[in-house]
Amino acid sequence: MIIRNELKSDYREVEELTRKAFWNLYVPGCNEHYLVHIMRDHEDFLPELDFVIECDNSVIANIMYTKAKLVDEEGNEKSILTFGPLSVLPKYQRKGYGKKLLEYSFQKAVELGYDAIVIYGNPENYISSGFKSSKQYNICIGDNIFPTALLVKELSKGAIPKGNWTFQESRVYEFDSQAAEAFDQTFEKLEKEYKISQELFYIYSRSRVF
Repeated sequence: MIIRNELKSDYREVEELTRKAFWNLYVPGCNEHYLVHIMRDHEDFLPELDFVIECDNSVIANIMYTKAKLVDEEGNEKSILTFGPLSVLPKYQRKGYGKKLLEYSFQKAVELGYDAIVIYGNPENYISSGFKSSKQYNICIGDNIFPTALLVKELSKGAIPKGNWTFQESRVYEFDSQAAEAFDQTFEKLEKEYKISQELFYIYSRSRVF
């Protein structure tokens, strides 16, 4: 197993593994592979924190980071990170590869001078890696809303000063769904189906902590 930076020659393979990892997981089909495709050229993308796991000469996992920020009530800003997608090929899932990729990327993020990460994710997947509810740090998405899926990890203790913060992620996540659908047509056809995980995602993405 090797963890290394993504190479240009990996691009299509990473997009394919991302598609397989997310297909029918949150909605019928997925858009995450299109997000990977457009993220690499965005100003907020951090190529230094774009990592893959290579196993038996194949790429089996990938994580990509972008710049984000926290803004307090006085307009003061704090630079932070967010990541996603974090993708692991289905046959390698639940075997610790995703966690290894997280831990490695955390270390590299610290070396680059970053001290906090905020993500949208399933709490069940990230609590064991040190993520906590955004409510613990008074980080909302506006209007005092604290989504259940908004999670925070301090890379150093006390990294997030006390205060009331609003999370602002990169605009790369605001993409054209029609362009994503057109991009998907360039891949092998897969059937869109309903899965129970989609209902869980619906609940997490629309619930909040009070």
